[in-house]
Amino acid sequence: MAASASIEATAQIPWWREPTKEQWLAWTAAWLGWTLDAFDFTIFLLIMVPIANSFGVPLVAVTAVFTITLWLRLVGAVGSGWLADRIGRKKPLMISILWYSICNFAAGLAPSFAMLFFFRAALGIGMGAEWPAGAALAMESWPTRSRGFMSGVLQGSWSIGFLLSSAAYGLLYDVIGWRGLLMLGIIPALAVVWIRYYVKEPEVWKENNRIQREQRQEFRAPLLHIFRLRLLPNTLMACLWMASGFVIYYSVYGMFATHLQKDLHLNPAMVALPIALANLVAFVASGFWGWVADKLGRRWAMIIPAAIGFFITPLYLFTASYTMIAAAFIVQGAFLGAIYGQNPSYLSERFPTEVRATAAGFCYHQGAIWAGFAGPLLAIFAAGQPLGFAVPMLVATCGAAFVFVVTLLFSPETKGKELVPQLTLVSEY
Repeated sequence: MAASASIEATAQIPWWREPTKEQWLAWTAAWLGWTLDAFDFTIFLLIMVPIANSFGVPLVAVTAVFTITLWLRLVGAVGSGWLADRIGRKKPLMISILWYSICNFAAGLAPSFAMLFFFRAALGIGMGAEWPAGAALAMESWPTRSRGFMSGVLQGSWSIGFLLSSAAYGLLYDVIGWRGLLMLGIIPALAVVWIRYYVKEPEVWKENNRIQREQRQEFRAPLLHIFRLRLLPNTLMACLWMASGFVIYYSVYGMFATHLQKDLHLNPAMVALPIALANLVAFVASGFWGWVADKLGRRWAMIIPAAIGFFITPLYLFTASYTMIAAAFIVQGAFLGAIYGQNPSYLSERFPTEVRATAAGFCYHQGAIWAGFAGPLLAIFAAGQPLGFAVPMLVATCGAAFVFVVTLLFSPETKGKELVPQLTLVSEY
């Protein structure tokens, strides 16, 4: 009766008043890390052609930079996830933000293409490290009732980072060039000071860690546990879901700026406009689909926009009209641009507390390995196509969207799941 009365009382207050100050601060820390991470990474997608011209290297060589950056995200994610499960979510988050900020600044100063390649590759480790620590911090701290919505806003804020990088490119490129745009990436380091003083560890993790020590059942190798029989099917399905999602993203966004620059010869402002607006739409839509996730479930909040986005893709790839290209790509932001909002909540809810950050980090960032092939392969196939990137982007986007939908249809639903501190994998010892 008491529990029922407590739930009823909670339901009567506005959702935004339910979280405590500490919960809001934890979510804000993850939001800052993710949004600024997006700025540092996506600015590179807009300047690959100028970099190739500056160093006199083929465009395929420059796309290989972002491929290696994506691949090294898995290294950072596994390391950060392990640290986050062992020592807490906060410190790995701080380390990751400092890492990718310094690397982006150093890349802007690189005297050679080899040095730029090195620093941007190293940036991938910091990028990968941010997500598992930040996602676990935010989702474990947030109340169940609105976790789907706030997951959508959190993950959708990658689009805010992309919007900022698009704005910086459109407004500042002619003034500071590609080097100046990369050097702006040092700004996120300032967020570390704020996190250090104002953010606390989630109570769920602290209690789980205490239970592990008291029962002498510490999970020193959480990565191994997600491949044991009890979790293996869940792990494999989560990996396939994330891999297809990553391929969609980098097929839609990764080479779109290059397509507009190289195939259609558009100027920086014309390139930046649809990308910036599509990302703004994606941010708003991620919140909307997050609301849907709290009503209909996590899976349908991703399946519906992915299915619609499948049919929108040809509209911006097979037209010579800039108005049509811009309009359709902006609309795509509400669908294939917004299918990622449940990544933090759905991955966090699919795995127990003792391995949550490691599992989420691995499943999420192994997808980056597959996405890393997108840039070079699209560039290679585009070289032999009369329409350039249009056909390769269509095939990759629609093929991955089909896999994405089918995988989620066969995945578990986790809407309303409580994240608890109790150990659930002890029986496997």
